[in-house]
Amino acid sequence: MQFPKSFYRWRPHPWHGLEIGSKMPDVVNAYIEMTPFDAVKYEVDKTTGYLRVDRPQLTSSMPPTLYGFIPRTYCGDRVKALSSQSVKGDLDPLDICVITERPINRGEVILRARVIGGVQMVDNDEADDKIIAVLHEDRFWANTNHIDSVPAALLDRLRHYFETYKLVPGATGNVKVLELYGPERAKAVICASHTDYEETYGG
Repeated sequence: MQFPKSFYRWRPHPWHGLEIGSKMPDVVNAYIEMTPFDAVKYEVDKTTGYLRVDRPQLTSSMPPTLYGFIPRTYCGDRVKALSSQSVKGDLDPLDICVITERPINRGEVILRARVIGGVQMVDNDEADDKIIAVLHEDRFWANTNHIDSVPAALLDRLRHYFETYKLVPGATGNVKVLELYGPERAKAVICASHTDYEETYGG
């Protein structure tokens, strides 16, 4: 039996087996691990590619947007070079937050996302940027091309979530949100992370 070339006979690994997207860095593919309905932190298992439970959310904070990563990206030396307060990249795929008008209430989905900005975050001295994007072809956000066009209340929620999502109640955290930035820098971070990936894992 012959299969079409675009057909995956076996389930591809979401980090290594999916494509970053032919229109990157403007529009990228995103693999969604978490939704705004999740009170548990889910994370892809790097060995198997399946979604696993990382931990229950430690505080009442829940992600205000869809949250996942961009396939075939890696936060290594080039991403670190764009983050002056980091000592290294976090050695994970590049995180992405995707805004959409229609609620998506399940994770482990693939979507196309249009890049509009990002969050510069440092976690335990590691560069841990979060790309901000809107669901591609979502008509509600069709004219949103820059993070400055996103309501301030939503940006405040994103900042607060990332400042607290690893915080153990009663302890002091070591996560710093340094700034929110626009699409030009976000696209530079995506390109850097894709080059880091190619150098680390090959084409």
